[in-house]
Amino acid sequence: MEEVKLHGTSYNLFTYRVIWALKLKGIPFEYIEEEHTNKGSLIMKYNPAFKRFPILFHGEKVISESMVIIEYIEDTWPQNPLLPIDPLDRSIARFWVKFAGDKGACIGTMYYTSGGKQEKAIKETKEMLKIIEEQAFIGDQEINFFGGEKIGIVDLAFGIIPHWLEIIEDIIGVKLLEPNLFPNLLNWVQKFKEEQIIKENLPNYDEMFVFLKNQREMILSSS
Repeated sequence: MEEVKLHGTSYNLFTYRVIWALKLKGIPFEYIEEEHTNKGSLIMKYNPAFKRFPILFHGEKVISESMVIIEYIEDTWPQNPLLPIDPLDRSIARFWVKFAGDKGACIGTMYYTSGGKQEKAIKETKEMLKIIEEQAFIGDQEINFFGGEKIGIVDLAFGIIPHWLEIIEDIIGVKLLEPNLFPNLLNWVQKFKEEQIIKENLPNYDEMFVFLKNQREMILSSS
């Protein structure tokens, strides 16, 4: 088997998505921690469009952007599938992956802005969560994950909601995931974080809180 190496940054959801996928698939890999400020030759060569990690090396093949990497992993290693087998179910899963990519940026905007921009982002985040709550959990409400009884690609796409959103809520002093408004989402958050591979591969809450709080203050002071 060709060597697999993942370059990523700490406390970064996109990096953790790929770590989760590799571990769920049972794929051995080497993880290389990069500095958050590193925008050097590796990024410019392999992800010049977005200028961010993670970057996956599989032998001589190089793939960037977390959900693209996960699709590559899924196509390359068929064991422990993250996508459903049925074509319709696969298309539905890809719809929600696209939804997460298109709409999820509001969570980041809510984190690194203030004033009117932040209020707008909070409103958009609430609307996004409402759509997930009301439309993504179609069918048996006792099913643990978006893809059924096992974590799948949609769960990884929405991975910012557990842990990251909770920490951002604490940093900016806004509570979004209210039990009376989002019972399905909160049930999923609990199940997702209880899964052994996820539990073992989540950043430390206190350390991540301090890092994200300091990073937010730096962004706001320079804007």
